[in-house]
Amino acid sequence: MEPLFLTPYFRPKIWGGRKLNTVLGYDIPDGKVGEAWVISGYKDDASMVNAGPFKGKTLREVYLEHPELFGNPKAKEFPLLVKFLDANDNLSVQVHPDDEYALKNEGEFGKNECWYIIEASKDAKLILGLKKNMTKESFLEKSKNKDFKNMFNEVKVKKGDFINITPGVVHASLEGKILLCEIQQNSDITYRIYDFDRLENGVLRSLQLDKAADVIRFGEIPVITNEKMRKNVKLENCIKQQLVRNKYFNIDKLKINGFFHDEKNKNFKIYSIVEGKGNIIYNN
Repeated sequence: MEPLFLTPYFRPKIWGGRKLNTVLGYDIPDGKVGEAWVISGYKDDASMVNAGPFKGKTLREVYLEHPELFGNPKAKEFPLLVKFLDANDNLSVQVHPDDEYALKNEGEFGKNECWYIIEASKDAKLILGLKKNMTKESFLEKSKNKDFKNMFNEVKVKKGDFINITPGVVHASLEGKILLCEIQQNSDITYRIYDFDRLENGVLRSLQLDKAADVIRFGEIPVITNEKMRKNVKLENCIKQQLVRNKYFNIDKLKINGFFHDEKNKNFKIYSIVEGKGNIIYNN
């Protein structure tokens, strides 16, 4: 089959900017646009097939109507969600639940996600996890009193960094500006801990502190990998770096220079172009 090319679903965000247009070239709506859901089968926020026999259908519709194109997967809904995020201001401090908690309390799956940093300003800094001495009791006491001093683990990031943010890891962008690719489960469940007292339509955005405290994995801090740390596998006209392997997705970074023949998967592959340009050839 020919590859499916998709038109993203765009989400305005209070922390968004214009880099989805100026850097990635998307025709985005006016105002602050924070997210492009580039590979999405999520409910009414699905991306749209823009060429070929399925043109005008959403990815969700194609997945449900033609499961054979995706290797007849067991998942009832398209299992993954890929976004580009333009964090032009602080992302809210947040955490996501795992499948067990989310299915029990929200009626949908949890959210394991990964961030690949496409661009970052020199002062870019993230929150990744809590300080190691933080307990559930001290977290609730401090957060409900809006006392966030010495609560969060802060780290600097740069272009090319990769972070696997498992459920229960507190995270946010804290300083600078970041453009990133996010790969995640097909879920939109977020428990917000702090939003820097910003107003949206004149009111503070809601927080979910008790649910956040239930799902936080205290003491867990994810590892950031960069180009120098990762093992390079040399293929014909390509260097492949393995970024992550888990039960939800496998992610590799391909650095292609020339004609590269990729192997087919038994189910499906998603390609996200984060830099450069080229041609995709299929069926000769």
